[in-house]
Amino acid sequence: MTAYVLWGLFPFYFALLDSVSPLEVVAHRVIWSFVLLSIILLLTKSWSQVRDIVRNRRAAATLAAAAVFLAFNWGIYVYSVATNQLVEASLGYFINPLVSVALGVLLIKERLRRLQWVAVGIAGIAVLELTWSYGQVPLIGLGLAFSFGIYGLLKKVVGAKALPALTIETGSLLPVALIYLVSVELLGIASFASTGWEIGILLILLGPVTTLPLLAFGAAATRIPLSTLGLMQYFTPTFIFLVGIFVFGEQMTPSRWFGFGLIWIGLVLFSVDALRAARSGRMSPLTVAEPD
Repeated sequence: MTAYVLWGLFPFYFALLDSVSPLEVVAHRVIWSFVLLSIILLLTKSWSQVRDIVRNRRAAATLAAAAVFLAFNWGIYVYSVATNQLVEASLGYFINPLVSVALGVLLIKERLRRLQWVAVGIAGIAVLELTWSYGQVPLIGLGLAFSFGIYGLLKKVVGAKALPALTIETGSLLPVALIYLVSVELLGIASFASTGWEIGILLILLGPVTTLPLLAFGAAATRIPLSTLGLMQYFTPTFIFLVGIFVFGEQMTPSRWFGFGLIWIGLVLFSVDALRAARSGRMSPLTVAEPD
């Protein structure tokens, strides 16, 4: 629960950084996450796990590709907070499990059972309904869902442990992040040193803010039944949804409520089917996501 609570609180943290461009936030998130992960691996004498993955060029390249989609996901999420579009961001994480199974069908030829097809179909109808409601395609929601879905799919192909994998991913993005930050510093438009020490500290703390929930999630995954973890993953988008409405004051029209209602019906069907399949020994109970 600690991991999902921390992920649910992300909007409040990123709201403190609304004066910083999303690209700069992502760059700092990459750099300070890599620094903290490196320290953890050093203290636990686990750098050999990173070396083992890097020696496999295909695995390293796949994680580097996954890192690109992770960076897109982080950037879109930070942008959604900065522009008061948290409800649409929650949509992305609600439909992420359904997008993940759809990607499995399209890209690695997985087969869906009947109830899963129904759940994915309902989600598709819901997206069309929300497109009509918003007057445009919900790009933030779809961007978050598909970027994280593809990220998860690539990580599944590699099958590496979370800590060394995330270290390689952030390390892959590190040169780009450093070049970007040096460029904005030279142009005099960086926020790190020009907007006060408070913002600087908040940017540095993006390292533990990113990695601590992952560590908590990893610890829970070995102690809590996967079915429980799978159902708990909906806590984060639910919290983000409620924060968007009651804290950030976003408006929900009846048609939007209807669209989200369809999403929730699809998720219920998906969860019921996954739990049934798990009890019969055919698959893991749910696809468990690690948000952001």
